[in-house]
Amino acid sequence: MTTRQKFYFDTSVFGGVYDDEFEEGSIQLFEKVKLGQLVCLYSDLTEGELSIAPEKVRLFFEGLPKEHLEKLIVSDDAVDLANKYITEKVVGKTSFDDCVHIALATIHRADILVSWNFKHIVNVYRIRGYNSVNLKSGYQTLEIRSPKDIIGYESAD
Repeated sequence: MTTRQKFYFDTSVFGGVYDDEFEEGSIQLFEKVKLGQLVCLYSDLTEGELSIAPEKVRLFFEGLPKEHLEKLIVSDDAVDLANKYITEKVVGKTSFDDCVHIALATIHRADILVSWNFKHIVNVYRIRGYNSVNLKSGYQTLEIRSPKDIIGYESAD
């Protein structure tokens, strides 16, 4: 039996389900979760961010099959790594929560971090910066993509 890939979903992907621009890619990715083709990693930080999201986004998250979800807890190691991204000026202090998502995905060896945040996360220069810090800190690199990238690559046979 092959192990299912684990994708860390940042909060933007949940919200993307109800966004005209991001709906298609988000829904296709969540279909894979619902079918058990991949595991959706999320964190207590994600839950906090979703608690202030529109009700339909919260209800969508709550309706996902729990057997295909894995909750990660923000740890001191994740906070330390997130602070290193900021110290190394990959992003500014205002992007701390984004850094925590990346740190959690890195520490828990997610196959891919999925996000619609092109400014602070899915950005070639930021990705290089995050991965440089990851390697210096003794972690492996992290694959960071948008749902569109993943769905697009898959159907390009």
